[in-house]
Amino acid sequence: MEHERKRTRAWVLHPDIKSDRARRDPEAARAEAVSLAAALPDLDVIGSNVVRLPKAHPGMLFGSGKIDELAAILKAEEIELVLIDGPVSPVQQRNLEKAWKVKLLDRTGLILEIFSDRARTREGVLQVEMAALSYQRTRLVRAWTHLERQRGGLGFVGGPGETQIEADRRAIDEQLVRLRRQLEKVVKTRTLHRAARAKVPYPIVALVGYTNAGKSTLFNRLTGAEVMAKDMLFATLDPTMRRVVLPDGPEVILSDTVGFISDLPTELVAAFRATLEEVLAADVILHVRDISHEETENQAKDVEAILASLGVDEHRPQIEVWNKLDQLSDEEAEACRQRADRLDDLHAISALTGEGLDPLLEDIATKLQGVRREEVLTLGFSQGRERAWLFKQDVVQSEDQSEEGFVLTVLWTDKQKAKFEAL
Repeated sequence: MEHERKRTRAWVLHPDIKSDRARRDPEAARAEAVSLAAALPDLDVIGSNVVRLPKAHPGMLFGSGKIDELAAILKAEEIELVLIDGPVSPVQQRNLEKAWKVKLLDRTGLILEIFSDRARTREGVLQVEMAALSYQRTRLVRAWTHLERQRGGLGFVGGPGETQIEADRRAIDEQLVRLRRQLEKVVKTRTLHRAARAKVPYPIVALVGYTNAGKSTLFNRLTGAEVMAKDMLFATLDPTMRRVVLPDGPEVILSDTVGFISDLPTELVAAFRATLEEVLAADVILHVRDISHEETENQAKDVEAILASLGVDEHRPQIEVWNKLDQLSDEEAEACRQRADRLDDLHAISALTGEGLDPLLEDIATKLQGVRREEVLTLGFSQGRERAWLFKQDVVQSEDQSEEGFVLTVLWTDKQKAKFEAL
């Protein structure tokens, strides 16, 4: 029998800083931070606080009175790890760890831990490693600056910490170069897979949404696949793709993507761009929202901002999916249904019970008719090359012969039509 891994007693703090321009609702932010912490299997979140501050203290983040007050709580609860929902500088981290005698992780550190715990594919693992190294490198530089400042002179003679930080930095940079090369290889093979999929012209339908909106539950419901779907932030980190046949519609590839989150640390946005590349190739985007969540409006804005930053074309067909009707009261659920009935491109569903999925699938099929259209072509007997190209693209639905040549019914995209005309 396996030994149970020792769980770490953790406490979550959300600093609510008055002077912060991007201030969020403190209670909702605290609850999200607790969910983030709960996504790590080895943590026991014993408690959490919102800590109100007029402004962040440069050396300690909190004022001395608040530090003593929290020290008493952490000691009484035997806390081993404090998670701070926000950025913490290396100097602040060192001072707080000393004052509280605990380990400390900031928001970026915590998300990195979750990502490394969840990443499954080779690409996901490489991206996480690169993000972690970039994060360590910034902390390394800042943590040692006091030594570099002491040195003076022109920098020809290494001061006490200088050689060490240079060596550390060089080791990290070499590792980053190595990882980047490996990642380029992996991304190349993914691009080849995508090119192979483009030849089998199944349209791609990508699920996007805030983390924990229920995308994987919907994906499983539609595909019968067993993708990990838990009530947990960031349960999915690697794009998962499955074929689905729409009722009276085409076969499509459904793609489940990593969940979005507000204030995603910049190192991670860059690292996970490739994970979201599937969205850029999608013919239809389903924006799945947890309509039962009190922050659902803000979450939707965060998702829209990330899609815009990825360069998703605003003319790309999008459907908004209000999920988790089963979590609402009867009146609230009914109001959502009525609103969805009135508006185009909006569906109210429960991925858990299956309610509302048939009309959603019909809508996807309708949107995709614009993506692939049927046409009849007549090719002369001498146009063997063009005919072979059409069959290779798998767009021919039927073929007859007439006196003029081959009469083909094709189902194709505008892109394929343009390529054919270029032949």
